[in-house]
Amino acid sequence: MSWRQTKDAPFYVGYLNAVPKPLLVFLSIFAVCFAGGMGLAALALSSTQNDPGSGGFQWGNRFEQAGLLELRPYPVFRVPADGTTPARTYMLSGQGKRGVFGPAKANKETPVNLRGVPVNRGDLTMIQVGKVEATEDGPTGFQPSDPVPLGRWKLSGEICDGKCYAGAMRPGRGLAHKACADLCLTGGIPPVFVSTGPVDGRTFFLMADKNGNLLGDEIKDLLALYIEVEGDVERLDDLMVFKADLATARILK
Repeated sequence: MSWRQTKDAPFYVGYLNAVPKPLLVFLSIFAVCFAGGMGLAALALSSTQNDPGSGGFQWGNRFEQAGLLELRPYPVFRVPADGTTPARTYMLSGQGKRGVFGPAKANKETPVNLRGVPVNRGDLTMIQVGKVEATEDGPTGFQPSDPVPLGRWKLSGEICDGKCYAGAMRPGRGLAHKACADLCLTGGIPPVFVSTGPVDGRTFFLMADKNGNLLGDEIKDLLALYIEVEGDVERLDDLMVFKADLATARILK
């Protein structure tokens, strides 16, 4: 007795080492349709997601400058004006999900040479610090300017960690990023308030409490949500600082 494949009943048998032509045509059409369907599904799904932004590490633009470290209340790096370039104030972070309170306190208000990698998104620049060294070649006689008060504001927006929002992680905002932001802020990375409306042309702000001190666990329930909160805004060179009165915070959605 023997078996013979017929045109009306194609059937694949492995040991015959051949795929019937009707099955081969069917599998080819199925494979093309499946790949195309998955591509369309991926396109439809991605089109519903928020734009993660253009931020990221500027690996090809290493940062190295002399200046002064201050706690405002998070570590910032003050750089004097140079020719037509005005003085700048940079927010700082450490490697991974850590801040730089240790080096900032050890070298507070003494000239240092700071090296690191900028993380940049629009006009928000944070320096991931690699090395801080005391230097005698620092800015001689540099006296950083005092903060300029810009009044009390009611702002709507979101509390993010400054490093991820600047592009270390994407998306660096929204509920998808809530757990990561919680870890980053716990590790000492400065929180930023990303506002939907500008103050003096800027839409992100280094956050402090209403008295200008460090924020604590009270912001965790407000992270990654669209909120409204009042507070005083001040300008520190090119950096805006928002002293948020969290007692006025209201979740909008």
